[in-house]
Amino acid sequence: MTALTTRRLNARTARRLDLTVMGFGGAPLGNLYRKVAEADAQAALQAAFNHGIRYFDTAPQYGLGLSEMRFAEAIERFGRQSVQLSTKIGRLLLDCEPDEVTPEAFVDVPQKRIVFDYSYDGVMRSYEASRERLRVANADIVFVHDVCAFSQGSQEASDARVRELFDNGGYKALSELKAAGEIAAIGAGVNEWQVCEKLLGLADFDCFLLAGRYTLLEQDALESFLPLCEKRDVGIILGGPYNSGILATGAIEGAKYNYADAPPDILDRVRRIEAVCAAHSVPLIAAALQFVLGHPCVKTVIPGAVNAAEVEANIALLHRIIPPAFWSDLRTEGLVRPDAPLPNEASNAA
Repeated sequence: MTALTTRRLNARTARRLDLTVMGFGGAPLGNLYRKVAEADAQAALQAAFNHGIRYFDTAPQYGLGLSEMRFAEAIERFGRQSVQLSTKIGRLLLDCEPDEVTPEAFVDVPQKRIVFDYSYDGVMRSYEASRERLRVANADIVFVHDVCAFSQGSQEASDARVRELFDNGGYKALSELKAAGEIAAIGAGVNEWQVCEKLLGLADFDCFLLAGRYTLLEQDALESFLPLCEKRDVGIILGGPYNSGILATGAIEGAKYNYADAPPDILDRVRRIEAVCAAHSVPLIAAALQFVLGHPCVKTVIPGAVNAAEVEANIALLHRIIPPAFWSDLRTEGLVRPDAPLPNEASNAA
């Protein structure tokens, strides 16, 4: 498998979308947690393109528009027709006073404040603003962003956002954009598979960008959600393959899991996985990256990068040869679910 390998998003979209199995996640280029120099940001994007990555994902949230604006510079170099592009709706970025800026986890951002809006007008305004920042005529995929309980703060708040999406016309707006050929696919970008399953019960979606909920540590999505995606021909774009850190760093002191210090049970499980890795001379981070691509619904994985060196490292992890016996031992040791498809068993075709 190489970054040039492609997988079709699904067979239902009027315009075929073939995504490279490694994409580029744009959150870090919004200055997530720390400032990224413009030169480093552009070098990261260029390195990704030079290595064959052709799927790029961003969102208005990422640096209050900064990530989209950085993507614009790169896309002009690449040529819009050479890449597949996704962005998101749900947050409007409004001009504000300096003390009203809402950067969330991003630093050194434009002077904007965020207003959540999943209505018909909100979707159309958000998409138009993204097109302007990206300096493109259209996106290929538009995701409903962060309607999960994790992002909204409670299940009640999540349910309210989902109702807003359908009762106030947000889903209708997305459907109209797709029907008009403006975009090829619609989906949701979230941190929980349960809300994806709920959305599929309410309407038709082509894909989901799922962050951190199908990984070497977590496979509960196999209970019902991923089988439903297989049945409905729904593609998964996989974000957060390292569970926000621990599957990259290992079970070190201060290791992060779901954006917080990893609890003892997670540390113990990762240590057990690391023991199998050591027995086969397999880097944990490579195993975590490649594991998710074993599932037939997972079409691409999108690790982020803030410079060319990090892109090079991600590419090397994708290309790392992992022996089939390693995956078999993980299953035998009960460290992955018995029904989890393994990369050496994968039959995803271009």
